[in-house]
Amino acid sequence: MKVGLFIPCFMNELYPNSSMATLKLLKKFDMDVEYPMDQTCCGQPMANSGCSKDMKTLALRFVDIFKEYDYIVAPTGSCVTMVKDHYKPFFDEDDKDYNKVKTSIYEVCEFLHDIIKVEKIDSYFPHKVGVHNSCHGHRGLKLGSPSELNIPKNNKLKNLLNLVEGIEIVELNRDDECCGFGGTFSVTEEDISVAMGKDRIKDHIDSHVEIMTGADMSCLMHMQGLVNRENKPLKIMHITEILAGEV
Repeated sequence: MKVGLFIPCFMNELYPNSSMATLKLLKKFDMDVEYPMDQTCCGQPMANSGCSKDMKTLALRFVDIFKEYDYIVAPTGSCVTMVKDHYKPFFDEDDKDYNKVKTSIYEVCEFLHDIIKVEKIDSYFPHKVGVHNSCHGHRGLKLGSPSELNIPKNNKLKNLLNLVEGIEIVELNRDDECCGFGGTFSVTEEDISVAMGKDRIKDHIDSHVEIMTGADMSCLMHMQGLVNRENKPLKIMHITEILAGEV
């Protein structure tokens, strides 16, 4: 299979280690990966701000760039959700290229768990880890079972992390609460956003977590800023870094 690697624009600029860990992880499982050099933003910031004309331009560009790949993989649930669920108004219902892309794009943990069905990960990470279940991934992509649905528990992120040698997954008091980032919500509703982020950090620290991880770097970025400002004893890592064996 030919995999097109999509790296969100902010991760490309601010989190090269997490981006490279995603590539390293896919290569570890012998994937034939290409990184299209002309890729840009998926359009989510424009969508959040009501700039539909700009979003359409980026949606058309995204589909044109990635339509030839068997699978498209990205280290972020929110951007994947954007492509799968929010490009629809810009394409005809029978547009074969968009229909191909929206059914071929996966968040990296979803891809490893559901498509290539990883059963062994040759990585070692001897730390207490807390998993932040971001809203887009957890509820939009169904990477885990939301607590409000009262259904049997399952979590694809934790299933993968449990394959890592030496790791201890810590159960949190509020397992799937929003961090408050919400893209432009963190700008327009700063006080609420900060309070929600602090609640998530406190839950991790109260649970004696050493490393907070998750599948959405945007949420982790939000909480990393709060951790840094208040010098909290908590390290933030994208899940791909842990799965790839980055210590």
